[in-house]
Amino acid sequence: MGNRMVGRGTNRLTDRTIRGFVSRTLAGTAAHKKLFDGGGMFLTVTKGGTAVWRLKYRIGGVEKLCSLGTFPSVSLSEAREQREALTTVRRDGGDPVTQRRVQRASRVAAVGNTLEAVVELWLAKESPSWSTDHEKRSRRALERDILFTLGKVPVDQITPAMLARAVEAIAVRGARETAVKVLQHCAAIFRLAQARGLCAHNPAIPVREVLAKKRSQGRLAALLEWHELGDLLRRAEAARLSESVRMAHRLCAFTAMRIGNVVEAEWREFDLDADVPVWVIPRSKMKEKERPHDHTVVLAPSFVKELRQWRGLQRSDDLVCPSPTGKGIVTREALEKAYRVTLGLRGRHSPHGRRSAFSTLAPAHGFERDVVELALDHVHDTAVVRAYNRGDRMKDRIKLMRWWGEQLNRAQSGVQVLTTSAMEVA
Repeated sequence: MGNRMVGRGTNRLTDRTIRGFVSRTLAGTAAHKKLFDGGGMFLTVTKGGTAVWRLKYRIGGVEKLCSLGTFPSVSLSEAREQREALTTVRRDGGDPVTQRRVQRASRVAAVGNTLEAVVELWLAKESPSWSTDHEKRSRRALERDILFTLGKVPVDQITPAMLARAVEAIAVRGARETAVKVLQHCAAIFRLAQARGLCAHNPAIPVREVLAKKRSQGRLAALLEWHELGDLLRRAEAARLSESVRMAHRLCAFTAMRIGNVVEAEWREFDLDADVPVWVIPRSKMKEKERPHDHTVVLAPSFVKELRQWRGLQRSDDLVCPSPTGKGIVTREALEKAYRVTLGLRGRHSPHGRRSAFSTLAPAHGFERDVVELALDHVHDTAVVRAYNRGDRMKDRIKLMRWWGEQLNRAQSGVQVLTTSAMEVA
């Protein structure tokens, strides 16, 4: 059966059909760009990889579109309920989009222009361009750290001091990156409130000074000796860590990818059965978002076996490192705390330190700097050099990642690390 519909008329789709369509679309194998449920409602996947419900209708002969939210945040049944409600508006001669704008404005007015209401408006505006996980994390952070204490306060009554206390509380618990991200969200939320005439000033702007005194560390702390890296791998295996945190730690170690990419990794991004197994990270998830191609990480053969075994134990077909609570992903804070507290590496090594170790040790063993930088997805050389050197150097990167995996395995087992140069790697 084609992926455009199931059955006839309205209510054609099932959750299974939807998930299959999204997977095929993201993999580039879907036969169609839209999946129709009938009644003008369909699901489409944005370039950023977000599945969005839309309703197509006509007003005065002019075709219009109305967003119903993102899947799976908005389920199939919830999208259908919205379709029926908006179809009733249309039959009565109204415009669903106009009706929604009026309802949103009314909700804001009804609750006295509270921060909670403006946050909802901001999320409704921004979330269609986000991934589902990013939306959930952003909403959860705002609810836990900001709305819990300030949600019912009118936005024009929130002062920098009130916001500063909330942001400082996040940083105090050791989650400075989260504090920075939440403050960025708050600045955007209050800009929206200003644009709507709900407040005159943006209290988030001076709060930046609360986080300005970041300890200067120069380069991030990192273990750069093979015996130290091997000892870390052994101690992590023996430590009391959740299995998801342990796998996130090993994924950091054997791929040298950023912690954000590791905790957000999805099984659909991995091809463990290819001749050269790889992890293809969508460009939308990478720090450098303007490059033309997704980032390909070559996986060392020994680590591929580990990933296959782990996948076989998973209850979820989606996330590589699901939260032990069963809700969402393992947080970067959980992994950072494991290094800092459980493994006692505060000030000596962090998950990001693997990238520093990789960047230091690989060139020392004869691998070209350009190959290492490509593997890390770093900006390297000048713009002119990059314009004339667009190759991905994949053969060299395969050698590099196989060498890295072998060296880590030898270090973990306590065997003397090979001094093999890049020229000698098969």
